[in-house]
Amino acid sequence: MMKVITFSKRSVPVYITAEHHESFELLNSKLEKMALDFDFRKKWKRIKSVQMIRDVAIFQYADGTKLYLDVS
Repeated sequence: MMKVITFSKRSVPVYITAEHHESFELLNSKLEKMALDFDFRKKWKRIKSVQMIRDVAIFQYADGTKLYLDVS
């Protein structure tokens, strides 16, 4: 299942399995906490998509690199 998340005026698709739907809300709350983190906001501009696996958000960049974020 795919959802779209908007952070800092930029929308990114989030790929999530149906049985881990509650982790999407955890991702939203984690992004709200990181709203003042300048380094993360710079990284967010280059993110192509997000994949949720349990309590871990995998941010995928256009060049193929990944950033892992624990959302629990």
